[in-house]
Amino acid sequence: MTNDDRKIREKFEHKTWNEIKTNDSWSLFKIMSEFVDGYEKLSKIGPCVSIFGSARTKEGTKHYELAEKIGYELSKNGYGVITGGGPGIMEAGNKGAHRGEGVSVGLNIELPFEQHDNPYIDRDKNLEFDYFFVRKVMFVKYSQGFVVMPGGFGTLDEVFEAITLIQTKKIGAFPIILVDSSFWSGMMDWVKSTLLEQYGNISEKDLDLIKIVDTEQEVLEAINEFYKKYSLKPNF
Repeated sequence: MTNDDRKIREKFEHKTWNEIKTNDSWSLFKIMSEFVDGYEKLSKIGPCVSIFGSARTKEGTKHYELAEKIGYELSKNGYGVITGGGPGIMEAGNKGAHRGEGVSVGLNIELPFEQHDNPYIDRDKNLEFDYFFVRKVMFVKYSQGFVVMPGGFGTLDEVFEAITLIQTKKIGAFPIILVDSSFWSGMMDWVKSTLLEQYGNISEKDLDLIKIVDTEQEVLEAINEFYKKYSLKPNF
């Protein structure tokens, strides 16, 4: 490489790095706008429970129908429903809340596949996000419980994020309910036998708020039982 080539490359790289830094700085305003919009809209919704699960779950399947029943039962008992706003389990949860005439919230995010709005979200409670981390803050801050249906990596991410925040006392405790024992028992057996008993990487009390259930009534009972002891309020 000649000296002239080196100077041209250094100039280009310097310009590109400056552009990157400028873009990073301006992106803060977009991030702030998502937080502000989310806080303003969600602070008005009242007590809500988030329902998580796979976007690939089809209507008419066991898990879709169960998620719809859970959304319905929650709404009839005074809880709103928050989902990721997309298809599959998210759609089923919103559909149940809509059928029960309760609050139905969708926290949508633009993805290259799977994600699109479902038609059961309240029009004034359909939020759009570009950033996963902002969206996750909204789930945690405004949910009084997580109901977790079978899902993939995204669902697992939400479960362990919530457990970590509670474990480290960054947020107040709230119930985490895993639905379908045949799906979740293997994972929880591994957590107990490996993380807890074999390696001691967690404490037994870390698992106290996780409950595995199989029916919509068990979901409702678990949430109501928890809030006999604690007040309903935003998590931080």
